[in-house]
Amino acid sequence: MSREDDFDRGLKNRRAMLGDDWVTRSTAGANELNAEFQAFITRYAWHDIWGRPGLDKTTRRLLVLGMTMGLARWEEFELHCRAAIRGGVPLAKIKETLMQGAIYCGVPAANTAFKITGEICKAEGIVLDPAPLLPGSRVQLHHTFSRPQLRVALQGAEQGVPLVLSHALGLDLSMWDAFAAEFGERHPVLRYDHRGHGGSAPHEGPPATLDELVDDAARLIREWGRGPVVFVGLSMGGMVGQGLGIRYPELLRGLVLANTTAHYPDVAQTAWTQRIAAVQQGGMAAVADMVVERYLSPEFRLAEPAFARALREQLLRCDPAGYVSCCHAVRGVNWLDRLHEIRCPTRVIAGSLDQGATPEMARAIAERIPGAQLELLQGVAHLSVAEVPERFNAAVEALLHRL
Repeated sequence: MSREDDFDRGLKNRRAMLGDDWVTRSTAGANELNAEFQAFITRYAWHDIWGRPGLDKTTRRLLVLGMTMGLARWEEFELHCRAAIRGGVPLAKIKETLMQGAIYCGVPAANTAFKITGEICKAEGIVLDPAPLLPGSRVQLHHTFSRPQLRVALQGAEQGVPLVLSHALGLDLSMWDAFAAEFGERHPVLRYDHRGHGGSAPHEGPPATLDELVDDAARLIREWGRGPVVFVGLSMGGMVGQGLGIRYPELLRGLVLANTTAHYPDVAQTAWTQRIAAVQQGGMAAVADMVVERYLSPEFRLAEPAFARALREQLLRCDPAGYVSCCHAVRGVNWLDRLHEIRCPTRVIAGSLDQGATPEMARAIAERIPGAQLELLQGVAHLSVAEVPERFNAAVEALLHRL
């Protein structure tokens, strides 16, 4: 019985990365001229390099795409791109690699790479959804003129009810990508990053207060000049929405308060103190897994592991100082005794499995806002807009029909 050597190990990696058919054709075509070369690259490239433990296989695939793109080695690019797609590398990661290459390899190279990748997708039976660059779908990125500057994304139709979308703690305006694309077909849509989050100004000075976050939302609505608006806030965004309804009623036409609370009990105050200390000591990695478990239900995490991983990566990218600052702001939320001042049509959305903003907290809000309607989504945790987008969107549509 022969023992496996480095050639055999390299051949396994080569087949795993490029596929049996291509490797079989390459090795079967070996002759007295190129046999040693085929053996050399199988041992050295596919065992010594691809077999190294320092990088995972997906990262190595993406690096090869970037380097072959930069060198205009299009035959090699096509081979590895097809193998990456067949090997399960998400198209989103391939797209980001090519976008990065547009900067460092040049736009013509990126254009060719995108063309080849599109042709591979077509050959592999992968249907790419259309995303025409029309006013309703094109996203314009800006920053507020006033400070601290907030990153703002604008899109949507000229007509319709203007919508402002406010995201959850630790995330950014991309949380609303799918929602904004759908509602942008009929309404003008603005979404923004809270201070210390995403592309907005980094945190400086003492921790933010909730009133400051409310003031941020009010000034960007005024700068937009499309008010009064329907404000759709989830979690921290919902706390901001309550403050707008109380302090700036003239800016609101309607209000959606999703997966949020108007006040935290004492036991939650302790939990917030512990979370703040954990991030101050260990950065976002100290809380990322816990937050993912609270934001997404177990069933959704099991069914959509790629989404759960992407959410964790986004949390890890959040600036710890900005996160801690906004933790202080939301920890102190206390709108309960003033909710009766909100007079605009209001829809309250809750998830039955939400641990951070429980259905009881949602009922407490709905009961105090005159005419508010409560929508309880069964089997859903905190990020209801991601877990059940159709049901979430229908709840928002129900509010719009009331206006």
